[in-house]
Amino acid sequence: MIEIRNFASKAIINEVGAYVEKIVINSKDILLHGNINNPTHSGMAILVPFANRIKGGEYEFNGKKYFLNKNSEGNAIHGLVVNKRFEVINKSSNSITLSYNLKDNGYPSELNINIKYVINRESFDVEFLIKNVGSNEAPLTVGAHPYFIIEDSWKINPTQVKKCVSINKIPTGELIDYEIEGNKEYDDCFYIGNQVKLDSKYSTIIIKTIKMPYFQIYTGIKGAVALEPMSGAPDAYHNYIGLDLIKSGEIKNYGFTIYS
Repeated sequence: MIEIRNFASKAIINEVGAYVEKIVINSKDILLHGNINNPTHSGMAILVPFANRIKGGEYEFNGKKYFLNKNSEGNAIHGLVVNKRFEVINKSSNSITLSYNLKDNGYPSELNINIKYVINRESFDVEFLIKNVGSNEAPLTVGAHPYFIIEDSWKINPTQVKKCVSINKIPTGELIDYEIEGNKEYDDCFYIGNQVKLDSKYSTIIIKTIKMPYFQIYTGIKGAVALEPMSGAPDAYHNYIGLDLIKSGEIKNYGFTIYS
């Protein structure tokens, strides 16, 4: 684990999965404290090269079928790097850049994934720089899975958003107008745009994104709301919502900043 710090703010990062175990802003914890043995149920996991689920753990791309490991639901979930060890390639007192070369039989090409974290006095920056270093074009969505601590009631702004219509937690490709209500149970994807605010008695969290306008909201862990920025929707390899294509030699960048 590696700590980066800026006065009374700090973050703790694990090289495995480039997993963020802790974010403290002005002496206050904002993340549910992470557990590397169960990284998608606390802290902040990184989701590359797909965000959340791929239906049936398989997909077809450019005429070839690919197969991914499945969870108990029968779907692939949370990308391919959650348990992979990243290499630290740059570090200062308040920033760190980690890198991993992803090569997997379930993916059409090879990606070099760089993730940079910067802790500021009142915010935490996340930057993705992804290069296709293989010979084939490939599909791509990226995301992060932060669990923000809440207390008592909570609400999200904006409330008027687009919701991904889903069957068994898999978006169908249809988006509908929707009003998000606080204090409800969610495991759903929404198109919200480049800024969202989460309010509770505990804190106010604002997330501003770059090319990550989709958010999965998950309320299945007591005392927290997972508000997950994504470049595309779950199952984008099938429904194409927000799906990017990355050509051989091409570089894609995404990012977001958490304010508290």
